[in-house]
Amino acid sequence: MNRLLQLTEDGSHTFYLSELDESYHSMHGALQESEHVFINHGFKQVNKTSIRILEIGFGTGLNSILTLRESIKAGVMIHYHAVEKYPLTSSEYSRLNYEMLMDGVPEGILQKMHQTPWGQNVSLMANFTIYKEQSDFRNMKPEGRFDLIYFDAFAPEKQPELWTDDIFSKIADLSNPGAVLVTYSSKGVVRRALKTCGFNVEKIPGPPGKWEMIRAIRI
Repeated sequence: MNRLLQLTEDGSHTFYLSELDESYHSMHGALQESEHVFINHGFKQVNKTSIRILEIGFGTGLNSILTLRESIKAGVMIHYHAVEKYPLTSSEYSRLNYEMLMDGVPEGILQKMHQTPWGQNVSLMANFTIYKEQSDFRNMKPEGRFDLIYFDAFAPEKQPELWTDDIFSKIADLSNPGAVLVTYSSKGVVRRALKTCGFNVEKIPGPPGKWEMIRAIRI
């Protein structure tokens, strides 16, 4: 895959994928987008001392390192299951600058996340275990049920096959009652699919550059 490193407006990195003519994050700011969508409106909405998280689209690892930082602050136990079909190479993820922009994360933790073996539970810290599954979202096979879902696939207009009733039905089956799903998209097709698959759906203010995003609760 042809990925070009880019600097977004808040000083954090993303990659541009030429095959889809799409960036991994908002050019208004990768870091602030992930904090807004996945941490503030996702992680911080789950009131549990132990949280099982399913991430659809591991990508650069930005959501996972932000989650690790928040879990340290909150003293929460995390089991993090990330699904990704096309992992970054070492020459790509080693250039990302997220740790330079964050306080409160162990040095080198992002590289450790990327370097952990696929298909194995790895304890990165006493309270944070990660399992990475290299798979197409349509064929993923996570075990157990989850309390929080980060849906971070490429945009519906770029990869509509990843925003279907079938995908959201599978996620619904993997979700505990009351589980929170967050995504940057607010498309009507996404809202309808989530409702069809057993979620209460709300539109809430989006990150810089987007009017709205979706937060959905498993019924």
